[in-house]
Amino acid sequence: MALNTSAEAPLPVGEVSRLIGGWIDRLGAVWVEGQITQLSRRPGAGVVFLTLRDPSHDISVSVTCFRQVFDRIADVVTEGARVVVLAKPEWYAPRGQLSLRATEIRPVGIGELLVRLELLKKSLAAEGLFALDRKKPLPFLPQLIGLVCGRASAAERDVLENARRRWPAVRFEVRNTAVQGVHAVNQVVQAVKELDDLPDVDVIIVARGGGSVEDLLPFSDEQLIRTVAECRTPVVSAIGHEPDSPLLDLVADLRASTPTDAAKKVVPDVGEELDRVQQLRDRALRTVRGLLDREERGLAHALGRPSMQQPLRMVDERAAEVDALIGRSRRVLGHLLDRADSELAHTRARVVALSPAATLERGYAVLQRPDGHVVRSPADAGAPGDELRARVSEGEFTVRVAE
Repeated sequence: MALNTSAEAPLPVGEVSRLIGGWIDRLGAVWVEGQITQLSRRPGAGVVFLTLRDPSHDISVSVTCFRQVFDRIADVVTEGARVVVLAKPEWYAPRGQLSLRATEIRPVGIGELLVRLELLKKSLAAEGLFALDRKKPLPFLPQLIGLVCGRASAAERDVLENARRRWPAVRFEVRNTAVQGVHAVNQVVQAVKELDDLPDVDVIIVARGGGSVEDLLPFSDEQLIRTVAECRTPVVSAIGHEPDSPLLDLVADLRASTPTDAAKKVVPDVGEELDRVQQLRDRALRTVRGLLDREERGLAHALGRPSMQQPLRMVDERAAEVDALIGRSRRVLGHLLDRADSELAHTRARVVALSPAATLERGYAVLQRPDGHVVRSPADAGAPGDELRARVSEGEFTVRVAE
């Protein structure tokens, strides 16, 4: 469609529309999958008008088909149903509208949906979106709970009533959205993002009652799964009943079997907590009492010991032993001194008896030569006329050697 145009030589609208139509007419037929959001079957009209929408994105396209094409599946296809359409793009030049002319419409069966969900499940699991280490723990007592549910739904009533019955002071930030149909995914995703951005929200509950596989498809949508995986706030999935298991259950931080079960798992029961506190107080009291009783028994046993009843007894016993030892040592020392004194007296008597002085007192004399040598024999006396010194008990005198 490369054309030479300018402000001075523009193309008429009809020519542009005709050229666009010519280019689109060259396109071939394609298989398209979507969800029917609008269906118009006018009585007597030979053409059926419907709108196909991508559930994961806010994109729609108009589809037309002959009545005989739609009558083949009219009994099993209604608004909200997923279908696969073989259609060729068409351009309606008078209005400048693009649509698809369907030549075959096939409803997406349950088996095919389950197969696609299983493939998506494996793909997301391979990315690690369902890993246990990604799960965030729930707070023990959330102060503000975000709730995503249908407007005036049984799921909303079950969560609010059961949570407030368990903990009356709990607060909720509720976002009412479509929980099935073509607008469910976008609204739920937007609600989850809004609640996750609120800093006061401690946990988010996505709740819905039971339903068919088709009704629960929005909670297995890839866009919603990735949004929940990126949340910083813990998310609880409470979709359907126990047998229902959308992919949201796998990516959520906690899976509840029902909305009522979600309220029980997120909010503690005030009565149970009071009982638990009382049990802990009783247990602590028993522990303290047991400790005091054990210490009192130990103290009584310690006070009953002789060393505590007569604390000076040991000192007295040791003092008596010291006195006995002192007395014994004194007696032993006295005996030793007496014996030593007796021996000294005997020794002194012998020494006195044998001393030269005693001999001199008996009349003996000791002769000494001038050089001090004692005369022991006549030969030691020297020559006649030599002087000797005679020592007696009262003194000494000089003698002369005679012939």
